[in-house]
Amino acid sequence: MSSKIFSATNIGLTCHLIEVEADISYGNTKFLIVGLPDVAVQEAKERVRSAVKNSGLPFPRTRVTVNLAPADLKKIGPSFDLPIALGIMATRGLIELKEEDKNALFIGELSLDGSVRPVNGILNIASSISDWKINRLYLPADNAPEASLIKNIEIFPVQHFSQLISHLKGKQFISPFKKSKIISRPNVMEKISLAKIKGQKQVKRALEITAAGYHNLLMIGPPGSGKTLLARALAELLPPLNLTESLEVTKIYSLSGMLPNSQPLVTERPFRSPHHTSSGIALIGGGSFPRPGEITLAHRGILFLDELPEFPRIVLENLRQPIEDGQVTISRAATSVLYPSRFTLVAAANPCPCGFATDLKKECKCNLAEIKRYQKKVSGPILDRIDLHVEVPRLETSELMDNSKSTDCSKIISRIDKAHKVQLARFKNSQFFYNSEIDYKKIDQFCPLDNQSKQLLKQAVVKLQLSARSYHKIIKISRTIADLEGNKTISPEHLAEALQYRQMLFN
Repeated sequence: MSSKIFSATNIGLTCHLIEVEADISYGNTKFLIVGLPDVAVQEAKERVRSAVKNSGLPFPRTRVTVNLAPADLKKIGPSFDLPIALGIMATRGLIELKEEDKNALFIGELSLDGSVRPVNGILNIASSISDWKINRLYLPADNAPEASLIKNIEIFPVQHFSQLISHLKGKQFISPFKKSKIISRPNVMEKISLAKIKGQKQVKRALEITAAGYHNLLMIGPPGSGKTLLARALAELLPPLNLTESLEVTKIYSLSGMLPNSQPLVTERPFRSPHHTSSGIALIGGGSFPRPGEITLAHRGILFLDELPEFPRIVLENLRQPIEDGQVTISRAATSVLYPSRFTLVAAANPCPCGFATDLKKECKCNLAEIKRYQKKVSGPILDRIDLHVEVPRLETSELMDNSKSTDCSKIISRIDKAHKVQLARFKNSQFFYNSEIDYKKIDQFCPLDNQSKQLLKQAVVKLQLSARSYHKIIKISRTIADLEGNKTISPEHLAEALQYRQMLFN
């Protein structure tokens, strides 16, 4: 006699339906799991055996074979414990699934005492089951709030294996989970107000443009000039995620096991700041079975790279394709996984090893060769992909001692909010959200230039020897500046301001 229970697994952000088949036959006492299981799935044999016994149920003393189909798909993690145990009980005739439960999906990790532990990637699974014409989901109780974000599915939170058996036998029913009100949890990183940062008027303007169009930004200046503080203040200027973006980000954090049970929905934009000793795999993602890296965890948020030249050059080169495409494909011998990576890159750097090459008051101790060698750690192609380049000078003593608020953040945030609304309306029927995402094929459609602006841009391209990528970036920055000012057309003044942010301060 055999049985079949439906479950699911995540390969990257793609969810696959898994059929858990159990069979009991006479012969040597043995428990086999087949179908490309990893170590965690193989160890389910011991967890399931103990969980069944400690739930007051007999475990068969015969040959038990469990097949996870399709057999050519790698199965990872402990989430198959619950359907494996249930399949064995159904095969022994201890339970009989009702018609509505034969087409339900079961997922969860079992503790040795039979309690059901939460698993990762539930939101991705819950959002996929409608494609398989499944509308019932049995899952760990701690994962229920996360799954309830998806509509039109019936969620049954399971706390203990014996509780599920009683429910399926019709003795003590589990009540479907009622969708709870989502409460936004404040970001764990304390936001820094731009109003409290003294001076740096031009850099603050660059931050405003960055936030309005989600452009990449590089800040270069001596130590202590406020680069890191300014980067962290950018989080204050960004609006909360909309529902579509929230679900995208929540799926990533759920899959990575970084989603708190108290906050089933991520509502604030991520701010990721990896250390410069991070490896390429930590930044891009990977491993024997590819996991999301920092660029994916920063999706729809900010990736802040402090001390940019201190990152190994080979690590930074990995950013080329993700910056352009907004996604990264990680290929391994066993599988290939696609992760989203639509982030805003904010980087900070010193101009030289000692940091004072651009400081007008403190003498630089580096020779020209050392400065060149230091700046060459960041390649030209990476710099070309950064939209805005801005110098952060040393604060004057008068600015440092001034305790008055020099920046009205409410006005800046208001302008950014209006610019976002303009962009969302502009790109309503396209695949874009913000100006920085405009494809070069659509530049003329969304960013038309008059003859005077074209002439100014032509002169700039010749004089500054701009690449085609820089040419398009200047137009997109100009479009954002025009949106901030409430102008429907791009004027030469907008182009002139955009051009000053393309002065390469490195190389």
